[in-house]
This record gives sequence, structure tokens and C-alpha cells, in this order.
Amino acid sequence: MGEPSEQLRIPQRESGKEQYLNSNELEYQEKLAEACGVSLEKRILAFNLQPPSSQKDDLRQLYNQPMKLSTIQFKRRILTSPERVLDAPGLLDDYYLNLLDWSIKNMVAIGLDQCVYIWNADTGGVTSLERTNPGDYIASLSWSYNGDYLAVGTSDGHIQIWDVLKEQKIRSMLGHTARVGVITWNKHIISSGCKDGNIWHHDTRVAQHKVAELIDHTSEVCGLKWNSNGDQLASGGNDNRVNIWDARASTPSLTKNNHVAAVKALAWCPWQSHILASGGGSYDRHIHFWNVSSGARVKSIDTGSQVTSIIWSKDFKELLSNHGFPNHNMTIWSYPTLVAASDENLKFWRVFQNARKNEKSKNSDKENTGSVFGGCTIR
Repeated sequence: MGEPSEQLRIPQRESGKEQYLNSNELEYQEKLAEACGVSLEKRILAFNLQPPSSQKDDLRQLYNQPMKLSTIQFKRRILTSPERVLDAPGLLDDYYLNLLDWSIKNMVAIGLDQCVYIWNADTGGVTSLERTNPGDYIASLSWSYNGDYLAVGTSDGHIQIWDVLKEQKIRSMLGHTARVGVITWNKHIISSGCKDGNIWHHDTRVAQHKVAELIDHTSEVCGLKWNSNGDQLASGGNDNRVNIWDARASTPSLTKNNHVAAVKALAWCPWQSHILASGGGSYDRHIHFWNVSSGARVKSIDTGSQVTSIIWSKDFKELLSNHGFPNHNMTIWSYPTLVAASDENLKFWRVFQNARKNEKSKNSDKENTGSVFGGCTIR
């Protein structure tokens, strides 16, 4: 990158010593330099101690500017028709029972009269477990936290534990004097709610399984849910009451009587562990949101229908409520803004589909058309 005359092989005009080309060569070199935009009197590149002062020419300043990323809002499309419908003959039309549960291993347990059926959502296969005694019926179901075992409550007050893979009943726990309409797990502890209003804790590791009895509800317990930490239990009953129990306590730490009908639907918020949602029955139709740390009711919404269950999304600031009489529908609510059937069928919807998991779900569907992802309800 020296003198242009060196690059073009032009003799230099040195100071005090002028050297000239013949006229033809000089004319040719001048035209060539003009075509290339090169001045024969100047260097092509010159060294300066200071960088260009113009901001326009300061490439460092230009390239060091932060990139402006445009925010694109993607609008989720939620189908209003079910993805799948399964026949469920013998499904009891009883608001106080809990006859459906979906395991972490993508298996659905459904209680149909005297028998429990297991539907494998990955393979589409169906298996049935042993029937109850004649005259009894299935009243509640709940999968263990790892999906290996299923607890079954019956109308005669028994609790059965099943190894689903082996299709074997491995234990029966007796003691309740009436039907067990709701069951929930907390690691190795099974909590059961009875029609007589009592709640029992059962330790599945020991022979004398009953380790605690919680007495406060004056009517059937139809809702039970442990929080994610396993240190607080929420209960709802036909006495229209919501109780919060500390894990080691025998009296409730918080009691709410705002509902005017039975409270079956209970759900802890996965991203605000101190928030509990509770839903009331036909004469109430409200979902209340409680801050269990302060005891305050932070939100309420009139849903217009009996609330049968509530499911919080783990991927969106939303929750899904399932409803019975009179509308028999499902509603997705944004939180905290809250803008928003018993026909012997099971219906499945994709409602909380995460875009990040979309590709994985599509690949799974291609490999196995029986795979189901999303929420479910009984209508």
C-alpha cells in the first residue's frame, strides 16, 4: 500500500529530480489512474494519528450500538373442540366424588362405578383393575408423585394402593366409617377426606398407617390439595368451608367461609406458592383467590357455573376452570386480570401448549398417534 506510482509502475517525480515517461505511456497511466479513482499525487491510504471525527465514519461507534430487537407477540390458538373423546360408561354423576386423575407418566385413571380403568395416553392401551365389593363403588383416585402407584378410595371407607405396572393391589387401609370421596398424596403420606367430615393422614411405610386425624369440617370433605412444598394442606367441604392446615398441625391455621356452597375445586398457584384458588358449587359459582400468608382474599370471579376443578398453567399466567351445572363448560382465565358435563364421555383439549415444547410434541405425535398433551375434563 505504498505510493500509487509503485503499484502502477510509474516512475516517481522526486523532488529536484523529475523523471518523465514518454507521452504514450504517460497518457495510458493517467487514464488508468483516473479509471481507478486514484490520484497520482497522493497515497491511496494515509496514516492519521487521530481517528475520523465524524460520527458517520466512526465504525467502532456504529457497531457498538446495541441491537434493537423487535418484540413479536404470538397469539395462541386454542381449539374449542376436544382433541379426543373416550367412552366412559358407568361414570357416576356425583359432584362430591373425584373420579379422574392424570399421572406424571401420562396415564389417566378413571373410576367407573365398581372398576378402575387405566388409559395409557402414549400407547392408547387400556387396562382395568380389580372391581370393588358388590354394592360398593369407586369414590376417589389419586396417583403418587412418581406415577408408580394409584390410591383408590371406595364407598365403604377403604383405601387401596395399586402397583399399576404389575396390576396388583399391594395394600388396603381400613378405618373410615363412610365413603372416601377425595385422596391426595404428599410423598409417602396419603391424606383422605371422608363423608363424615374427617381427614386422615396415612403413612404408607408402616403397618399402623393412621398417623393423624384432622377434625374441623362439619360435612363431607370433597376437596384436598397439598402445596408443592408439602408443608400446607388445603381442604374444602360440603360445609362451604376452606381450611389451611400446616403439615404437623391438627387444627387449621386458616379458615375461610366466603363460599355459599360446597368447595371441591382447590389448586395452588405453581409460580406464587402462597396463592390458593378455591371454587364453589352450584349456589356459589365463584372462584376465590387467597393469600394464605396474610389470610387475605386477593381476587374473586363469578364464573356463572358450578366449579368442579381448577388447573393452573405452569407455562402461562393463566388457569383453567372446569364447570358443571348449568353451563358444563371450561374457561381459561388470565391471572391476575381474570379476563377471560355428565354425558358419559371423557374429552381432551390442548390448552396450555408451550411453544417451546411444540416441536417435541409434534414429533411424538408422528411416532404415536395415541399421545395426548394438555388438559382434560369430564362433561
